[in-house]
Amino acid sequence: MQSDFLDAQLRRHWLRWTLLAWGVFAGWFLWQRWGGIYWLALSDTDDNMRLMQVRAWLNGQGWYDLRQYRLNPPGGFDIHWSRIVDLPIAGLILFFRLFTSPAWAERLAVGVAPLIPFSIAMSAMAVAARRLINARAWPLALVFLFGCSATLLMYMPTRIDHHGWQLAALAVTVAALADPRKARGGAIVGGASAFSLSIGLEMLPYAVGAGGILALRWVWDRAEAPRLGAYGASLAGGSAIGYLGFASYANSAMRCDALTPVWLSATIAGGAFLLALAWLSPARREVRLVLALIAGGVLAGAFASLFPQCLARPEGVSDELARTWLNNVREARPIYKHPLRTAFPIAALPVIGLIGAIFATWRARGDAAKLAGWVPVMLFTALACALLLWQVRVGPAAQLLAVPGVTALGWALFPRLLNHRLMAVRVIGSVGGFLIVSGLFAGLMIRWLPIDRPNAMQQRVSRANQRCATIPAMRPLGRLPAQTVFTHVDLGPRLITLTHHRAIAGPYHRNGDAILDVHHAFQGSPATFYRIAKAHGATLLLICPNMAETTVYRSRSKNGVYAQIARGQIPAFLEPVMLPRNSPLRLFRIR
Repeated sequence: MQSDFLDAQLRRHWLRWTLLAWGVFAGWFLWQRWGGIYWLALSDTDDNMRLMQVRAWLNGQGWYDLRQYRLNPPGGFDIHWSRIVDLPIAGLILFFRLFTSPAWAERLAVGVAPLIPFSIAMSAMAVAARRLINARAWPLALVFLFGCSATLLMYMPTRIDHHGWQLAALAVTVAALADPRKARGGAIVGGASAFSLSIGLEMLPYAVGAGGILALRWVWDRAEAPRLGAYGASLAGGSAIGYLGFASYANSAMRCDALTPVWLSATIAGGAFLLALAWLSPARREVRLVLALIAGGVLAGAFASLFPQCLARPEGVSDELARTWLNNVREARPIYKHPLRTAFPIAALPVIGLIGAIFATWRARGDAAKLAGWVPVMLFTALACALLLWQVRVGPAAQLLAVPGVTALGWALFPRLLNHRLMAVRVIGSVGGFLIVSGLFAGLMIRWLPIDRPNAMQQRVSRANQRCATIPAMRPLGRLPAQTVFTHVDLGPRLITLTHHRAIAGPYHRNGDAILDVHHAFQGSPATFYRIAKAHGATLLLICPNMAETTVYRSRSKNGVYAQIARGQIPAFLEPVMLPRNSPLRLFRIR
């Protein structure tokens, strides 16, 4: 009776128990990260800029005006984002203001906001496991999801940037690809892709991959026409709605780094082509293949001829900015250029997930429905592993896409281990099998073995990065009148978030001139620094000794102004401003 009751709960009430599990883990995350919530510890520059974007909107800035006017004043700093992710944060702030102060409303909002898309990702992974593996396999998928260390970081309290929402859309895409109801599945895939692209282009390779997979399914099986047609209509319509409702004034230009008219025309045309293919659906497979190739060729050719500027880097930055800054951003480097201590825990789970997806696809070869679901997952997982060789920033998505594959491995392996006649196999084998299949062994190896452990300099850099961006470190600056502060690119967003001052730059590619000005000033002569600082109206200089960015200044220019200051050679036009004795910052007045 008890087993029947448990089986019924797992099969029928999976969503209830999934949301209950989400509530438990959400409570745990909030408790675990309460210190970060209390101190508004927005460690990433994008999280700080997201909060500033929400603040500006709540204070009356226009819905389509996403310029940050406290960076690079007086004209402001263009941001290529949309308002979609601002909505839940702003709603939570307004809600919590009913019960507490504005400052605490912000703290609570940034703590809760990342957990909302996490509930969607959890539910979608549960659906995917139910459809691909077994109706009772979803708890195992949730267990493995909590082993995705890089993915979970996108959902931790205070991580309010847009990546969590895009990952949730990707999880929904995986679940929808396995949907047995063709039209519903296609419509959800198209809607999820349009939603993600309206937020940003980070998941563009997966959106293109999803469209290609659905087209190939239709080529192979004419009965997939309803899925393909619904996908095309949903992608085109959803992209149009996303652009009209959320694209900023700046994104109406022909840029390549957001859902601008460039990519909007591509998604609408692509959706229309797919809808036409689904409507035609000739009987012969060879004809369907030829039509699909023609449609893809026409779309690619038109895009290349109309928007040749988008065939290179979508950011559209200068060679100097790419060489000086963008190519050196850690998350933009391929995984093999990272230390083993960083790369191994990120890559282990996607590789295991790919093995599991291949295994599950092979096992499903006799079940057409299961096979049709597993092939897209296998291809998605393979794509994610390949993209790690391009940029390590795809790590969270790669780990998320590994969940179905590792769940399939666990579902096949664990019953055999747990039911083995030898106790040693049941205990040691099950624990070892879980550590291997979940990828947790990689983190344990890095933690306990002397592999690429940070040296003394790296530890100093880590401490500086943490201490300089805290409220106690920034609080003394609030006692000075509001003015423009010349500081590091990576410290600018945090400075304007915690103080009333203005800054010159933040790490955003659309404002490359300001980023280059900061680099030229810190690496140039005192005269060069003075000229650039005054051109921006800066009256204060704020530096964080040993911050990661400062190591670049010193390595590139041994006699630059920052290197001179680090050696104690203070230019005559800089007057020290006293800060508390234990402050990690140094402040100067530019005379």
